[in-house]
Amino acid sequence: MNIFTIGFAQKNAEEFFALLMHSKVNCLIDVRLNNISQLAGFTKSKDLQYFLKTIANIDYKHSIIYAPTKDILDNYKKGRLSWEGYTALYNELISKRRVENDFLSDSNGYHNICLLCSEPTPENCHRRLLAEYLQEHIDGINIIHL
Repeated sequence: MNIFTIGFAQKNAEEFFALLMHSKVNCLIDVRLNNISQLAGFTKSKDLQYFLKTIANIDYKHSIIYAPTKDILDNYKKGRLSWEGYTALYNELISKRRVENDFLSDSNGYHNICLLCSEPTPENCHRRLLAEYLQEHIDGINIIHL
């Protein structure tokens, strides 16, 4: 199974959907805590679900089980938590939630899944941490950052 990761920031819709289609993604899992913000543009929840299906025949799922808590996210964004601290708290959170079980259910029948968040690159984004956690807990996962 391939797990792709993508952030929508600094991408226009044409680039975003082309990357997904070129990678043959068949299911996108939205791992954002808040997917209805006006800042999300073309990736606002119901709009994104429609665009994915209509443009690229990609299924859409959103689950906050994969997202950091509001406290963890706010503390990181406000500089009260370092990236290392954020990483430790987020990894502890997804371990307690046993997200690998939810992922196995969400990914059933799909071979090319993409985790979506807003950050333009994966280095300091929870989608990378989630993908790496899943790779450690589920056999046969290949990670590709778009």
